[in-house]
Amino acid sequence: MLFTADHDEPRRVLQKFIASEINPHVDEWEKAQIFPAHELFKKLGDLGFLGLNKPIDYGGQGLDYSYALMMAEELGTIRCGGVPMAIGVQTDMATPALARFGSDELRREFLAPAIAGDMVACIGVSEPGAGSDVAAIKTSAVSDGDDYLINGGKMWITNGTQADWICLLANTGDGAKHRNKSLIVVPMKSKGVTVARKLDKLGMHSSDTAQIFFDEVRVPKRNRIGEEGMGFTYQMLQFQEERLWGAAACLKAHDLTIADTIDYTRNRKAFGHSILDNQTVHFRLAELQTEVEALRALVYRAAEAMLAGEDVTKLATMAKLKAGRLGREIPDACLQFWGGMGFMNETAVSRAYRDARLTSIGGGADEVMLGVLCKMMGTLPGMGQT
Repeated sequence: MLFTADHDEPRRVLQKFIASEINPHVDEWEKAQIFPAHELFKKLGDLGFLGLNKPIDYGGQGLDYSYALMMAEELGTIRCGGVPMAIGVQTDMATPALARFGSDELRREFLAPAIAGDMVACIGVSEPGAGSDVAAIKTSAVSDGDDYLINGGKMWITNGTQADWICLLANTGDGAKHRNKSLIVVPMKSKGVTVARKLDKLGMHSSDTAQIFFDEVRVPKRNRIGEEGMGFTYQMLQFQEERLWGAAACLKAHDLTIADTIDYTRNRKAFGHSILDNQTVHFRLAELQTEVEALRALVYRAAEAMLAGEDVTKLATMAKLKAGRLGREIPDACLQFWGGMGFMNETAVSRAYRDARLTSIGGGADEVMLGVLCKMMGTLPGMGQT
């Protein structure tokens, strides 16, 4: 069984924290289009939630991945998508490679304060010309003695305007595109790092997202995570955790969207009876809830496989794909049942509609997930032919 009685107390603490420290402020943060990351992350760090499955030597709890998955699922009860996403970047996107492959010195300098909530992290992979096509990135880190000189730019960087450091994927050689990249920790206050602009997005309003430029940024080579040229491999491993986290974080968010819609349609009257009394409405909501449970089963299966040390590329990719599809299907179907109120920014279902749309794009678009699965199934054109 994935969750046991040992998960109950941290789950209760996190639920209480979300109810008291996050949800009362969500509307304010959405309107401001930013939330106080340092303040919130410090509180989460003090409670131990920024390093549940990170090494004890650097302030983590040293627990297995089931606890991180539990946290991801509970973050879905936050009444917006931006804040959970920002937390997930800190815990499951910018730090896994550092925790696994970083030197002791690098982990003490950057991982430990990220776990404590004293530093905010971001992940720098996507570029204007290289989103899902990670191998096509152009940002370079050229060797100069004991340093790298970094030039280029990154796009759609969550936490980008508030981050203290970025886990940057850059080309450190001229070889094959899957073997010429490295992950490098770059302090955001380094000379030559410029936050060009805070991006205006369709949804995820409370999460600050930036475009960042690097102009002759000098960083010591000791800031490289693991071996030179292994960055693409490390990032692919990091992606599996990110994609599974993203799928898990959708579960309770979708539960809430469906529950909100049931409550609204039950109380909204039209033509002499409640909207919910229409068979097309209550049947559709039953179908949608079934889809959420199917996704939950897939996420749990993938997590159990990860805990068993298995390669979860296929299952995590499937979970991410299904989560992306449901992120479009569930809010869209529910919004329709709200009628005119569904088109109002003040309603939770319209926020869900905007926020959940990103799931099919971020962390690898649906089409990339399908390509990965087809490759694993041997059905891509040209595969298996002589």
